[in-house]
Amino acid sequence: MTELTELTAVRLLDGYRKGEFSPVEAARATLERAEAIQPEVNAFVRLTAEDALRRARESEERWRRGAPDGLLDGVPVTVKDILLLRGAPTLRGSRTVGPEGRWDEDAPSVARLREHGAVFLGKTTTPEFGWKGVTDSPASGVTRNPYDLTRTAGGSSGGAAAAVALGAGPLALGTDGGGSVRIPAAFCGIFALKPTYGRVPLYPASAFGTLAHVGPMTRDAADAALLMDVIGGPDSRDWSGLPPTATAFTGALAAGVRGLRVAYSPSLGGQVAVRPAVAAAVRRGVQRLAELGAYVEETDPDLTDPVEAFHTLWFSGAARVTQRLGPEQRALLDAGLREICARGARYTALDYLAAVDVRMDLGRRMGRFHDTYDLLVTPTLPITAFEAGAEVPKGSGHRRWTGWTPFTYPFNMTQQPAATVPVGTDGDGLPIGMQLVAARHRDDLVLRAAHALYEAGAAAGVRPAGS
Repeated sequence: MTELTELTAVRLLDGYRKGEFSPVEAARATLERAEAIQPEVNAFVRLTAEDALRRARESEERWRRGAPDGLLDGVPVTVKDILLLRGAPTLRGSRTVGPEGRWDEDAPSVARLREHGAVFLGKTTTPEFGWKGVTDSPASGVTRNPYDLTRTAGGSSGGAAAAVALGAGPLALGTDGGGSVRIPAAFCGIFALKPTYGRVPLYPASAFGTLAHVGPMTRDAADAALLMDVIGGPDSRDWSGLPPTATAFTGALAAGVRGLRVAYSPSLGGQVAVRPAVAAAVRRGVQRLAELGAYVEETDPDLTDPVEAFHTLWFSGAARVTQRLGPEQRALLDAGLREICARGARYTALDYLAAVDVRMDLGRRMGRFHDTYDLLVTPTLPITAFEAGAEVPKGSGHRRWTGWTPFTYPFNMTQQPAATVPVGTDGDGLPIGMQLVAARHRDDLVLRAAHALYEAGAAAGVRPAGS
C-alpha cells in the first residue's frame, strides 16, 4: 500500500478512525519506502523496524477498540540522531561515540511522542554533532537531495528532511541551532518550524546552549501544529522549558492571515545577494499573503549581520562538545569540525560575553520591530541546493556554512519562532523556501500564516521523482 506514504499525519489519523487502513499497513509502507530510498539518498543511520511494527500492532488494536492512545497513535515518525531514542544508540554522526551502553532514556520530545502512541521508524542522519548546514559525516557518509542526488539535502537535519520529502514517515523530529530544520526543509521542499526557544523541551542540554531548538519537520503546517501540540508538553529535565500553551496550535490554524501586519524583507536591506529565481518565488508567496488579507509592507528589520558573534557562540559550543576527546579521537573528527573546535577553544570568557551582548541587543531590536509587525517574511535561503559533500557552494568564496545561511542563524540568536514554507522551484527543479518569523512566543502566528498558504495552494513543493 505504497499510497499510504503520500498521506499526511492528519490524513492517516482520519483513515485509522474510519477504518480505511491500519497503523500496521502504514508502518509497513513507510518502512518499505525508507529501505528503498536508503541506498541512494542515505537518510537513515538506523531503522527500528521490529520496534515500529510492534508499536503499530499495539496501535492497531487500540484503534480497533475505538480507544486511541493520544493525538498521534499509530503515526510513523523519525528521530534525528542527535536526540535520545530509548533502545537505539544515539551516535550523533560521530565515530567518537560508541554504540555500547544502555540507551534507556528518551529525549523529552521523543517521550511525548511515545506517550501519544507514535511509531518510531528509526534515526536520521546528521553531520557530526550537528555542526554545519549540510549533512555528511565521517561516520555515516553523505545525505543527498531527493530532487537531485548530486546535490545536498542541507543540514543539519538533512536525513529528516529527505525522509519526509520521500514518504518515509510524515513526521520528523529535527534540531535547529542556526537553521538546521529550516535549511534542509527549504532544500527538500517540505515544511519545518524552529519554535520559540524552550517551547519544546530539550535534554540533555545542548553544548550549543540556548541557540539549539527542537522542531517539527513535516509535509505541511497542519501536521506541524499537531506535532507541536504533542512535543510542546513540559519536561522537568529542561529547567529552561516553557509552560504549556493556553490553547492548542491546531485550534489556531483556521484564523488565517486577514489583518496581520507583514514586513517583507527581500534581502535584509541589501545585505544578502539572493538568486533571481528565489527572489521571484518568495515575492509571489508574499503577494499571496496580501491577497489573503494581510497588510504587507516592504521594509527591513534593524538587523546588522551578527555572524561574528554567532561564530563565537557556535564555535565555543563545538569546542565544548569535543573537550574531553583525546588526540586519537580528535583525529576521527570531520576536518571542518576540528578546525572550528580549535578556534572555539581560543575564545575567552570575555569574548563569549561580548557575543552575548550582541545577541541581547539583536533580541531587543527584533522585539521592537514586532511591536509594529506581526510577521517578518524573508527567503529562507538565498540559493537552492548545491553539490553534495561540500560545506559551501563551489566558487562562492564562503569559508563556512554561515556564509550562505544569512537569513536563518540570526533568529536562533533571538530565540524567535521561524518556519520555512515551500513556494516553488527554480529552473533546475530544486525547491525554494520562504521564511516566516514572529515575535517570541507567537509560534501560533507562524503556523497560521503557513497553513493559510497551504490552504490557498501557494505553499507546495513539486514531489520528488519516485516519491
